[in-house]
Amino acid sequence: MRFPARSAILTAALLLAAPLLPGIARAQAGSPVAPGSQAEPGQFTPAQRQEIIAIIRGALKSDPSILNDAILSLRAEADRSQAVDAQAALARNRAALAPTDADLVVGSGGVTLVEFYDPRCPYCRKVLPDLDRLAASDGRVRLVEKLIPILGPASVLQARAIVAAGRQRRASALQHILMTDTGQPDGVRLRSLAQQAGLNADRLERDMADPAIASDLQRNIALAQALGITGTPSFVVADRIIPGALDLAALRQAVAAARTN
Repeated sequence: MRFPARSAILTAALLLAAPLLPGIARAQAGSPVAPGSQAEPGQFTPAQRQEIIAIIRGALKSDPSILNDAILSLRAEADRSQAVDAQAALARNRAALAPTDADLVVGSGGVTLVEFYDPRCPYCRKVLPDLDRLAASDGRVRLVEKLIPILGPASVLQARAIVAAGRQRRASALQHILMTDTGQPDGVRLRSLAQQAGLNADRLERDMADPAIASDLQRNIALAQALGITGTPSFVVADRIIPGALDLAALRQAVAAARTN
């Protein structure tokens, strides 16, 4: 989670001031209060607020690391909260992570690594070779690749084509061709690439029009949203949701951690 700079500074300042407030309040309680400046119970007078601000400014000037420490603490707490939320979301949606007819499944090992990806996503394209290497080098991993076409019409077109290619048992072949292609993603180009992948292009077009495929893809998108996934690629392994592109070393580390737990 990213904090806006102004919000982080304000929150950090309040954290910094918190230990000082009781002393200020006690000191001010015995001081005369100007007419019209009486604070409501539980509130500070304008003079007290000014004194708090002065103390905060002085502390930050004398030791700027205080603000950095406060921001780091806020971020750590946000990360912990996010991890708890992710585990709760996984518990609610664990059954929905099982592979469906719309998913490409590689391997049959005891650790399942689920990837949510968009075929047009450049980071997903970058990760694909490392996923291939992981599956080829570790027979104890099952890779489940769930399409979530979230980058526009071209993504939807290619996602539907990959799912439809699965009906001819050529989903992986078409996936790899599409995700390494730099041409214009339109119907004419798709037919040509489908033929390169060994597909019957006419049948592919008919299958792509099946409403069941659109429903499958929408179900994947809904699942990603339920898990709090907002970008691609994102991975689910054991009780962790890992956003962003992972290289081969990071993928192996995530799988090893799942085996340990």
